[in-house]
Amino acid sequence: MQTVSSDVHVRTEAPADVAAIRAVTEDAFREHPHSRQTEAQIVDALRSAGALSLSLVAHRGGRVVGHAAFAPISITGGATGWHSMGPLSVAPDAQGAGVGAALVWHGLRTLRQLGAAGCVVLGEPAYHGRFGFRSTPALRLEGAPPGCFLVRPFERLIPMGTVRFHPAFDLADPGDWTFP
Repeated sequence: MQTVSSDVHVRTEAPADVAAIRAVTEDAFREHPHSRQTEAQIVDALRSAGALSLSLVAHRGGRVVGHAAFAPISITGGATGWHSMGPLSVAPDAQGAGVGAALVWHGLRTLRQLGAAGCVVLGEPAYHGRFGFRSTPALRLEGAPPGCFLVRPFERLIPMGTVRFHPAFDLADPGDWTFP
């Protein structure tokens, strides 16, 4: 368990967390301008399919205030050991307090310890760049806006190819995402 502050902790999801994760995810994306409001359904579908490589919660005072989902991806050319990060959700009243950063760092560290080759995310370059995510022409996600599909390798080599997320992500269209 990782401590963000004296009262916020990050740990692996437990069965009793499922309803709270859904609520936090819905709340986190309710007003998000790029959301189709499918993020909670994506997490539920990944969980139902047994496709969560890692599911982390941040809790404070007995309440779940954040969640990060990680799932395996496929890459044309056969590279293995890569995962996606997302949805990443933080309750609106806990945003800006380092909860999201703690979830990301904990998730990346855990994936690396599990022998993963790297992680990808579709998201805001300025936010995810501080965790070592970068855009690269080597890996592509069809329909992703330029510069918003980001890669964080744990090894020196980045494979070349097109990434396919788990079918649960078909609920979201990466072409709908635009960033300032």
